[in-house]
Amino acid sequence: MNQTCRQVIALLCLFALVILNPPAIRAQEEASTEDENTLPRQFKEIVLGMSLDNLKTVLLNDDLFNFRGDKDVSFIPVREESLVETTGSSFIKRAFFQLRDGSLFIMSFSLNTEIIDYYSVFTKFVNKYGQPSYLDPKEAVWETEETRVAVERPLTVKYIDKTVFNDIISESTLIQSRRVEQRQDFLDEF
Repeated sequence: MNQTCRQVIALLCLFALVILNPPAIRAQEEASTEDENTLPRQFKEIVLGMSLDNLKTVLLNDDLFNFRGDKDVSFIPVREESLVETTGSSFIKRAFFQLRDGSLFIMSFSLNTEIIDYYSVFTKFVNKYGQPSYLDPKEAVWETEETRVAVERPLTVKYIDKTVFNDIISESTLIQSRRVEQRQDFLDEF
C-alpha cells in the first residue's frame, strides 16, 4: 500500500470519527472528564488545606455543627497533628477533622441515617462526579491525583488530601523499614 492510500484511509477514518461522534457527544464526554477532575476539596466553607484557626472560625459560624471551640480540639505533638471532633445538628451526627503541620488534610462526616440515606448521597455523587473509581458494598470512592472522596457504610463521607496522606504513608513505611533493619542489626549481635 502506498503513502497516498494510507493518507486517504487515515482521512476517511478521521472523517468517520467526526461524523459518528457529533459535537454534543464530544462535549458531554469532555464535561464528564472535567467533572472527574473537579472532585470537591471542600464541604460548605470547609476546605482541605485550610488552617486550624480558619477551621475553628468556620465551625463556630456554621449552624450545621455544635462546635465548642478549643474543647473539641486535640493535639498530637509527636506527629505534629491536630484532631478536631465535634457533633453536628440534623444531617451530621459527628464530624472529624485531622490536620498536619497546621493544615486540614482529612475531614469525615458521619451522617444521621434517620434523615438521610446512603443511596441518596451515593446517587448525588454519581450524578455530579460520574461513576466511582472504586466500588464495593462498604464504600464508593472517587479519586483524582490530589483528592480522595469516599462514601462509606454506615453513612460517612470522607474527604482526603492524597498528597499529605501519601506522605504520611511513606514516612510510616520508612520508619517501619528502619525498625526491621535495627531489629536485624540487634539479632546480628548474637
